[in-house]
Amino acid sequence: MGKKSCQSNGKSEATAQSAQQIEQIPTADLIPYARNSRTHSDEQVAQIAASIREFGFCNPVLIDAQNTIIAGHGRVLAAGRMKLETVPCLRLTHLTDAQRRAYVIADNRISENAGWNQEMLDEEIRSLAEESFDAALLGFDDEELLKSLGMVEESELKELTIREPPKMTWVLIGIPTTQFGDINEAVERIAGLESTIVETTANDG
Repeated sequence: MGKKSCQSNGKSEATAQSAQQIEQIPTADLIPYARNSRTHSDEQVAQIAASIREFGFCNPVLIDAQNTIIAGHGRVLAAGRMKLETVPCLRLTHLTDAQRRAYVIADNRISENAGWNQEMLDEEIRSLAEESFDAALLGFDDEELLKSLGMVEESELKELTIREPPKMTWVLIGIPTTQFGDINEAVERIAGLESTIVETTANDG
């Protein structure tokens, strides 16, 4: 197994000590941190599981010497749902007790302070849609994807009702009413057509 290395400027002892080996730890042996304040809905856990299936387990779980999870509770929940016997972990032994508890919070909170270059994001999502990539794997909801794909204006989002199941009925200008199972089927059908969604209703059967 390879080494997980961190760059060091020679001045930070903590950075140098944080270079650890990735270990494959049995999922059942990992212990959730009892005071973890971060929550994970069933929907988000399903998204994480779908991401792992598509991309692999790219982000190791961070644990302490006793296998208590420091960061990665959602990934461990997803691994359990997927019935993975082991997951890749990094064991952080250089943290004090206070640092460990603080990092549980900081790892989640600091990432929330990032933003998006909306124009670039929209371009990337449209490019992926043109390549028939599964848009649901990106983590955005249907309304956000519709906006990024230019299929609906932000002012129209409140008027749209997108429910699944039942299957959605998309009413399009210049296109016969067609039933789609999800956003990806809609993207595949609509891609390349300069049509505007004017209404979305649930199929009553």
